[in-house]
Amino acid sequence: MKLAILDATTLGEDVNLDIFKDFGYLEIYPITATKEETIERVKDKNIIITNKVVIDKDVMDNAPNLKLICVAATGYNNIDINYAKQKGIAVTNVAGYSTNSVVQHTFAMLFYLLESLRYYDDYVKSGEYSKSPIFTHIGRPFWEISGKTWGIIGLGTIGKKVAQVAESFGCDVIYYSTSGKNLSQSYPHKALDELLSVSDIVSIHAPLNENTKNLITYDKIKLMKKTAILLNLGRGGIVNEKDLAKAIDEGLIAAAGLDVLEKEPISPDNPLLSIKNKDRLLITPHIAWTSLEARQTLVKEIYLNIEAFIRGKQRNRVC
Repeated sequence: MKLAILDATTLGEDVNLDIFKDFGYLEIYPITATKEETIERVKDKNIIITNKVVIDKDVMDNAPNLKLICVAATGYNNIDINYAKQKGIAVTNVAGYSTNSVVQHTFAMLFYLLESLRYYDDYVKSGEYSKSPIFTHIGRPFWEISGKTWGIIGLGTIGKKVAQVAESFGCDVIYYSTSGKNLSQSYPHKALDELLSVSDIVSIHAPLNENTKNLITYDKIKLMKKTAILLNLGRGGIVNEKDLAKAIDEGLIAAAGLDVLEKEPISPDNPLLSIKNKDRLLITPHIAWTSLEARQTLVKEIYLNIEAFIRGKQRNRVC
């Protein structure tokens, strides 16, 4: 077998990719930036592993020996699934590997914003605390989440785990189903407008589709409490970024945390980069899924998908 990993940098340098040599000759590419590079690198391969590199009709037509595409992610919108099916090329993905990591990052973002941790860290390290006449400093008051309402948009696997952890902190959990079908849950389902208006914390854990694109606009943010915190760990495009920038600068909500953006990497002209109230906004570069354990699990699951394919078994098949 001939294998290639097309964007190994997205998996990190601290995970062992050499395990794929068990299946044959392996080429590892840190980044594959152009379609021409993709075609050249897969033309003689039987198995390829890709996170975000696009594998479309042209790529598949130039890879006559290609039998398996392993997506190093849950989403597989970068693969032309219908054409792969026509060509008899199997496609696998990996689901559920990053749940704990995303949940942990959700709460990390919340507490960083809620407790103004950057402000307090800067206060101490700037030397201001050493000049204080008292032992404490309450420059940025914060509130406890116990007894507050946590609204979840998208109560899938990650949303449910967030709900469980939120409950352990004493939160009252409500949710909104973006599909309108996921209504048999152990938490109260609310219409979106109601959820936004009553929640102290709103976290998004939904996919991007026709039901969720541009779901959170300026008018929707206006429904929220001025003390509320908005977190998006679903997909960029669910929150209108121009509207969010305006809402933050107008003080419509207390703060927002984003791990996903409509365009990644972020565009230099993204309005979120030029907001006045920068301390009200936390942006991380799509890292919620990237704990060491999550990436190790991801690589292990890809290995098992390849092993199952070679043995003629079905495992995590998309097509």
